[in-house]
Amino acid sequence: MKNIKLTLLAFTLLGTCGLLRAQDAHFSQYYSNPLYLNPAFAGSNICPRASLNYRNQYPVLDVYQTYSASYDQYVDALNGGIGVLVMRDEAGGGALSTTEASLIYSYHLKVSRKFTLLAGFQGTYRERAIDWGGLTFPDQIDPYYGFVLDTRQQAPVSETNRHLDVSAGILGFTKKFYFGASFHHLTQPDEKFFKESKLPLKISGQAGFTIPLGRQRVRNELQNYLLPNIVYQHQGTFDQLTLSTAFSRGPISGGLGFRTSTANPDAVVVLLGYAPSEGAWKVGYSYDITISSAANSLGGAHEVSLGYNFPCRERKKRNEAIKCPKF
Repeated sequence: MKNIKLTLLAFTLLGTCGLLRAQDAHFSQYYSNPLYLNPAFAGSNICPRASLNYRNQYPVLDVYQTYSASYDQYVDALNGGIGVLVMRDEAGGGALSTTEASLIYSYHLKVSRKFTLLAGFQGTYRERAIDWGGLTFPDQIDPYYGFVLDTRQQAPVSETNRHLDVSAGILGFTKKFYFGASFHHLTQPDEKFFKESKLPLKISGQAGFTIPLGRQRVRNELQNYLLPNIVYQHQGTFDQLTLSTAFSRGPISGGLGFRTSTANPDAVVVLLGYAPSEGAWKVGYSYDITISSAANSLGGAHEVSLGYNFPCRERKKRNEAIKCPKF
């Protein structure tokens, strides 16, 4: 099975090397990984925040795994937020990997008493690597003995590609709604192993609402919220639209999402979240039920998120945090 996966990866790399355009990894729990979604989210929580995310797509094949970790906080002296984001994506059991580290700054402008505008800027160092020695190719197959022959495929000059990248984003919000747009890979770096392969610009739009359900009659009473949100992403010749609705009551949250593209529907996403106390840790789990032609026989996708909100220091200015889904 491992040889089959690596052969498929090798065939894809070689057969499309002239047309291959890399695409970004994605997360279903995008609001549990806000810096990856839009750099303008840096400092939007006001208090220091740390996030860990893990995604395993098509676990039956064990071919796509993505990890990310981030930290951000608001800084009065900078009139904005700062953040650090680290991500690693592995395909084919690590035969093709992407590792990146980003520094982020988001300027916060209080336009009025109720409306705040954020502008984020992100600098990224990225490394893509291919384990050529771990790949197998169709011309290595002997009909009787399996993968025993030498390949005639020519190895790339370098198995590692390193480059810098720049991204930006904008975000506006009140207590009841938010909207934003992000522009990743403004420099469109060349990620080639064989021929030129520029990373396409990724444009993303986000919006969400906070709808209180009922009245909070006493201060410590659990408040119910309905949190509809939408994310649209376009990169190269691909696009993706995700519609989600979350319900939050005290520490418990849950939701359903539907992800589709212009070509075909992709998945229904089931999400669950638990945050035992405001300003502390939270955990989320989601499962993608594949409804595309790939079918769910490949295992869909599992995703786990863990976040922690550190206590705030005494601050001279008072800023509101963005109300996003808790998963």
